Amino acid sequence: MTDFATPFSAVLFDCDGVLVDSEHITNGVLHAMLHELGWPIGEAECVRLFVGRALKDEWPVILEHTGFRITEEWFGEFRARRNAGIRAGLQPIPGAVEAVRLIATAYGDRIACVSGADRHKVEMQLALTGLDGPFGDRVFSGMEQPRSKPAPDVYLTAAAALGVDPATAVVVEDSIAGVTAGVAARATVLGFAPGGPVHEAPDALLAAGAALTFASMTELPALVGIAAGTP
Repeated sequence: MTDFATPFSAVLFDCDGVLVDSEHITNGVLHAMLHELGWPIGEAECVRLFVGRALKDEWPVILEHTGFRITEEWFGEFRARRNAGIRAGLQPIPGAVEAVRLIATAYGDRIACVSGADRHKVEMQLALTGLDGPFGDRVFSGMEQPRSKPAPDVYLTAAAALGVDPATAVVVEDSIAGVTAGVAARATVLGFAPGGPVHEAPDALLAAGAALTFASMTELPALVGIAAGTP
């Protein structure tokens, strides 16, 4: 760890859409399975309703549109199809691996991956993209909390585990639910908005409470106080 002051006590990263380019895979599987239940939902609407949220908590809207109360068996099929797609085609977000390496050099063990997804998915994705090393065991799943995002529980748990005040930490998020969770935890939230069909527009993230937005992971080290040229 480099011995210099950092402007935040910790950097807390969301996973899907921030570190790994997984949302189009997961959303594609969900979109197909909702069609199989008889809901002709469009891709953009599927993103709006479900990205950044725990699917298990969204059963009422699925029930409303399909008449089907999703079951553990249905979840099991969804996860199996999702995981197969991830193993076949997952890539890191451009620039994310290098950004995490630089930030880990400065912040050491004061970084964490804080996701609304289930732990198996998060850890699998980090391993597939070589991001598991910098985060170590500092991986937190909203599925293991009383409430997932947009509630702040998982960010509060991560901050407590790192021994920092969440009000002095910075959160990196790309969804409205995630930004809402970070703001509710009193953290400074940076909104990642690179464009494209599975990412929110900058204005939407700012309206949810992000302090600012950025479009490329190459910008992130400077935003968390790491000067250019840091090894």
